[in-house]
Amino acid sequence: MRALNLDQLHAFADVVALGSFSAAADKLNLSQPAISQQVRQLETRMGVKLIERVGKRAEATPAGLALLAHISDIDASVRAAEDAVAGFSSGAAGRVRIGTGATACIYFLPAILEKLQRSFPKLEIMVRTGNAGDIVRAIEDNKLDIGLVTMPCSGRSLSVTPIMTDPFVAIFHADADVGDVIRPVDLEAMPLVLYERGGLTRTLVDDWLRKSGVNGRSVMELGSVEAIRELVGAGIGATILPEMGARPDRTQFPIKTRPLSPPLVRELALIMRRDKTLTPGLQAVCNSLKAAADGRKTDP
Repeated sequence: MRALNLDQLHAFADVVALGSFSAAADKLNLSQPAISQQVRQLETRMGVKLIERVGKRAEATPAGLALLAHISDIDASVRAAEDAVAGFSSGAAGRVRIGTGATACIYFLPAILEKLQRSFPKLEIMVRTGNAGDIVRAIEDNKLDIGLVTMPCSGRSLSVTPIMTDPFVAIFHADADVGDVIRPVDLEAMPLVLYERGGLTRTLVDDWLRKSGVNGRSVMELGSVEAIRELVGAGIGATILPEMGARPDRTQFPIKTRPLSPPLVRELALIMRRDKTLTPGLQAVCNSLKAAADGRKTDP
């Protein structure tokens, strides 16, 4: 069965509303035979007579009245579909779901999201935090559109694009007596407040210590970068965190940071499904993340 023709529907509706084929033809700027043909084609498509003569007027049959009751709904659905597609074509609508770790969510994304909101006020952006493994699975299951995660990550269905590096630093109370550069052996006897196990951040730190034969004496393990910094500032111990989340200016207790030797660096990448449709909204998010990452590389 062929789909309904909107021009035929509108011709039929105008004939009934105006009471004549000639009046409908004038309104639609068509010839009367053209209007008559559209109505006949619609009747053939529906398999019933839709218009009958009552005196000098053209009026809808019972079947025609039943069809008329749905024409406004059909028009509304078509307009809604056109509006939805138009929104995507202008890059001003739609939804993008981002997954990332807590550190990037707090210290990297806010400025990016604010600019995107100003540029694309109708673009809805949802952010979910979690460890890299959870985000990769959500991307593969199409529950997220794009992820910003710590490498390594892999998946046969994934496109992985490294965009920036983030060095780790050691963090101490401001009065701690430490050198200008911190080696694993310097932390051997210190109490450590570390990020909780299960994520790549903790795995990278443990591996850095272990390669130098240092196990590290963890006295607390937390899932909050802010809480770790505050506890270090309060004198509970030292820690190792990505520089992105070190932020000595955002603690109530004074802290100081030191670079590591050998350096420990994490690489962050954008991940998406290879078959993901790159809508204008998703493209805008990708471009903004890459631009912000490039900006970090050029910061003094």
